[in-house]
Amino acid sequence: MKLEVGSKRVATVAAVLLLVSVLRAETLYNGIVLPSPWPPRASSFSIEPALPPYLRTPPAVIPIDVGRQLFIDDFLIEKTDLQRRFHAAEYYPNNPVLRPDKKWEQINYPLIENPRIPGNVAQPFSDGVWWDPKDRLFKIWYRCGHPPYTCLATSKDGLNWDKPSLDVKSGTNIVQVRLGDSCVIWLDDDDPDPKRRFKRVTSRLYGRNGLAVFFSPDGIHWSDVAIWSMGGAGDRSTAFYNPFRKVWVASIRSTERIIAERMAPEDFQMGRHRYYHEGRTPEEAFGYKMGDPVRWAATDKLDLPRADLKVKPDLYNVDAVAYESVILGLFSIWRGQPLDRPKPNEVLAAFSRDGFHWVRPSREPFIPVSERAGDWNWGNIQSAGGVGLVVGDRLYFYVMGMAGVKGTSKAGLSQTGLATLRRDGFASMEAAQQEGTLTTRPVQFKGKYLFVNVAAAKGELRAEVLDREGNVIAPFSRNDCEPVRTDTTLGEVKWKGAADLSALAGKAVRFRFSVKHGALYAFWVSPETTGASYGYVAAGGPGFRSNVDTVGKAAHDGANAGR
Repeated sequence: MKLEVGSKRVATVAAVLLLVSVLRAETLYNGIVLPSPWPPRASSFSIEPALPPYLRTPPAVIPIDVGRQLFIDDFLIEKTDLQRRFHAAEYYPNNPVLRPDKKWEQINYPLIENPRIPGNVAQPFSDGVWWDPKDRLFKIWYRCGHPPYTCLATSKDGLNWDKPSLDVKSGTNIVQVRLGDSCVIWLDDDDPDPKRRFKRVTSRLYGRNGLAVFFSPDGIHWSDVAIWSMGGAGDRSTAFYNPFRKVWVASIRSTERIIAERMAPEDFQMGRHRYYHEGRTPEEAFGYKMGDPVRWAATDKLDLPRADLKVKPDLYNVDAVAYESVILGLFSIWRGQPLDRPKPNEVLAAFSRDGFHWVRPSREPFIPVSERAGDWNWGNIQSAGGVGLVVGDRLYFYVMGMAGVKGTSKAGLSQTGLATLRRDGFASMEAAQQEGTLTTRPVQFKGKYLFVNVAAAKGELRAEVLDREGNVIAPFSRNDCEPVRTDTTLGEVKWKGAADLSALAGKAVRFRFSVKHGALYAFWVSPETTGASYGYVAAGGPGFRSNVDTVGKAAHDGANAGR
């Protein structure tokens, strides 16, 4: 009898704890429920690729009111016979777009390299590339010279850059002496304090292992150090803002006895890897203490060595940003250090729907290193802070690259290049044969107008709407759908007999897309005929008023017309 009472008491306590956990759990914009406590704390890293919890157990109904819905994983897909294909960015033919042509960018590296060999530098070492809606300009913060400085350049089109004469160091475009390693500069229009509109998170300031944070009203004049972490951070540590959850995230590169007082032996075997710490304010996120950050990201067994080096790849850096309905991450992968060329780092794409767990469906380079000696990007391709910009039908990604000095591992000429991708073009669902279909999981929306990003100039796309049982809801049938027969990143889907989808708002439905000789990249339901997705547009772009797409067609048409 006592055992039974004790068992009941234990069961009651367990039920109470479960209820408390459920009440504390956070439900995201896409229906994903985060476990409590958050973020999850693992005892060690693993070389086995991990499937995010939200893919193992997707929400019963997925809200799709935030952003374009991308097919980078199976989160949205119930069944399909379309084939998924991943796409790499394409280098702009007139690269590099930013060259070291000022005297303060052409300083040799006497402390690091042979002083007879120039080490001219104009490259983002993360730093940041943003569209500033206030000034209606592209802006890039980048590393120049040695000892290094941070400089600011501006552009009207993202291709041709000006280096304005500023007052920090008279007659130059220098905005700050660079006494640390890498840094990330973030344009934050959500901060109510105009003096903190720009944030700069710097690693290893004055050689100290940690993160330091500066604030600025204009990206030119910076405060003294406002925050300094009491825990550590290795070189190449960075940061980003997750607007889905309104948290700042420290992307911390691991080093011995910096992150935790005692690291697991397995951690050392992983090589370079990442720890994570978040906070509602920069002070919370970057003012962490030793032992606060949790294990986050590393390479795994699917990251294969280069055939010529046969060195286990490491995770060199992670830059991230909110793009439409996901967090987009650019992973810089280290593949070894040859003796006769600069390190052949290259950039791979990663995606997250909860801001912590990553999907890396393709291990092919998203932005590759060149294998031809003498090219501007022969070595060390790494991403810029802000990650990417939306420019009409294209996404712009700026990266650093090193030309190297053949026969040595020296960096040589270091410059900035541009790679572009179709908007939403990370993955497409394509009809392998003549026609195929894709049926979504149950979704729910408040909008009225269905839009698609589709390439079907030689074929067509049709859509129909199904109820929870899989029955077609009239008049939203395939036969009543007006076929989309074009190549567009912003195309509306219409049906005969219905002005819009408002009758289905708030209900759980499925979309079934039929694709013939074409490729489907994304879909979304907009509350407006403009096709505004109300998702995030990464580092912004021409025509957008903020980091959220509230304008749709106006930004799309305006940016395309200006190119």
